[in-house]
Amino acid sequence: MANPTATFDTTEGQFEVELFVDQMPITAGNFIKLANDGFYDGLHFHRVIDNFMIQFGCPHSSDPNSPRAGTGGPPHGTIQDEHTARLSNEPGTLSMANTGRPNSGGSQFFINTVHNHYLDWFTPGQSKHPVFGKIVSGMDVVNKIGKTQTDRRDRPVTPIRVNKVTVNE
Repeated sequence: MANPTATFDTTEGQFEVELFVDQMPITAGNFIKLANDGFYDGLHFHRVIDNFMIQFGCPHSSDPNSPRAGTGGPPHGTIQDEHTARLSNEPGTLSMANTGRPNSGGSQFFINTVHNHYLDWFTPGQSKHPVFGKIVSGMDVVNKIGKTQTDRRDRPVTPIRVNKVTVNE
C-alpha cells in the first residue's frame, strides 16, 4: 500500500508531500489527524530562514503578526518522539519541530531547504527532529517561500498563508 500524500494550497502556490506512515506512523499519523481536522487551514508560515528551513503549524499563526506565533501546539498536546526510520533532514523533507526536550513535538514542523544533517536522529538527553515526509511536487514553491523577505524575528514581511491542507489517502 502506498503512503498517503498531502497537498498544501498556499498563497504562493501548491506543493505536495508524501507522508511516511510506513516508517514514522506516530509522527505522520499525528500530522494526518490534524490536517483532516482542519487544524492547519488558515495558518501562516511563522519562521523562514534562508538556506535552512521554513516552519509552520502554530495555531497562534492564524494572525501572522501575533507575538505568540511560533509558541503554540495542537489541542491534544505533544506526541512521543519517534526515531525509528533514521531519515536524514535532506532538502525537501518534513521534520517535526520540538522544544529540544524529549517528547515535545506536536503540530509544528519544518521543511528543510538545505541538508541539515546535524538535526538528524535522537541523541541521549536531546530530542532531534524526526523526518516524516518529503516533497514530491512543488519544490519550486517551497524554495520561493524559503527566499521570501523576513523581519528580524524570521517572519515573512508579506504573510504566507496555507489556505488548506488536503490529505490524499
